[in-house]
Amino acid sequence: MNQQKQKNIIESNIYRDYLSLLLLGARMDCNILINKILKKNSNQDEIHHNIINIYENLFQKSLYEIGELWEKNLITVTSEHMATAIVEGNMNELYPLIVNPKRINKKVIVSSVEKEEHQVGAKMVADVFEMNGWDALYLGANTPLKDLIIFIKNFRPNILALSLSVYFNLPNLETMLSNINNTYPDIQIIIGGQAFRHGGNEIACSYSNVRYIPSLDELEKFIY
Repeated sequence: MNQQKQKNIIESNIYRDYLSLLLLGARMDCNILINKILKKNSNQDEIHHNIINIYENLFQKSLYEIGELWEKNLITVTSEHMATAIVEGNMNELYPLIVNPKRINKKVIVSSVEKEEHQVGAKMVADVFEMNGWDALYLGANTPLKDLIIFIKNFRPNILALSLSVYFNLPNLETMLSNINNTYPDIQIIIGGQAFRHGGNEIACSYSNVRYIPSLDELEKFIY
């Protein structure tokens, strides 16, 4: 697999169209647009990287921008929730293309940080692992620390991935890392998410087994 950064197949006008459709709540039109992108870039050898492209340069980028619009009070929280729901639906539509029949007998637990209500980023991470043949145990939003520690004991993953979308939840991530490391000092942990656009990724330097992953493209290189 070529692990050089892939060319962005999302043209700027396509991105703006998708963002506008999200804000209008036009779910069907969003699906149509994504199908057009896939049809235009239909080389089967590249489908894997095309989906990563769509995830990072369409879904993630648009939700980041919508989050910024909400932070500036330019849209309501209901519009932000609607856009998020549409993106999750679009991701579900792509799932048949994501599952890799070639499994590698490795396991990852993917979770949002405790009290973190946003889960799309974590779902994207789980899907990238699945595309690379891993068994991804995706726990979604707001996983309590005590339950996560029990879950790790029961399933013994190769990697634990924690997603943080809201910067104010950084103390919760710090608490989780400290407690998980005290219980499972040898577990490999990766962290990432929109929150780190505001800083805080240096937390990974405090632990020898924690690594900050800034993008899905970098996640693929790390997995490979």
